[in-house]
Amino acid sequence: MPDTPAIIDVHLLLVRDDELLLTQRRGEYGNGQWHLPSGKLDHGESVLAAAVREAEEEVGVFADPADLRLVHTVHVAGSGPIPRLGLFFEARRWIGEPTNREPEKCSAVRWFHRDNLPDEVIPYPLAGIQAYLDGVPFSVLGWNQHEHSALATI
Repeated sequence: MPDTPAIIDVHLLLVRDDELLLTQRRGEYGNGQWHLPSGKLDHGESVLAAAVREAEEEVGVFADPADLRLVHTVHVAGSGPIPRLGLFFEARRWIGEPTNREPEKCSAVRWFHRDNLPDEVIPYPLAGIQAYLDGVPFSVLGWNQHEHSALATI
């Protein structure tokens, strides 16, 4: 996999009124910290299909791809050995009540008011959540700041 420029992740922002659904991680990655329903794009899968799959696998809801809206993209370095491209999709409609479908990876599923998120959110999804709340469509995380300043002048 050394020729892979980035892993593509999909994150689902399930939004109910002014609340966001977060899951609390259990295990090696982010133990005890909060996250969004999310996962890696599988080979041959569209990003919308991946978002729908992750919603069903992690929290047991079905989101129609037509109801998903891309609200943020973040290019992340330092969240593993390979950079990541995170696509954050907002869903305001879905079928089913969110529940914990992966108890081996998740210890809780909870709604949080957008202005009262928990302190312990994993930095990568937090960057996407904050950008979504601020209406920012693109960001970078973990890259050399000098590189970004030079790119901004091109």
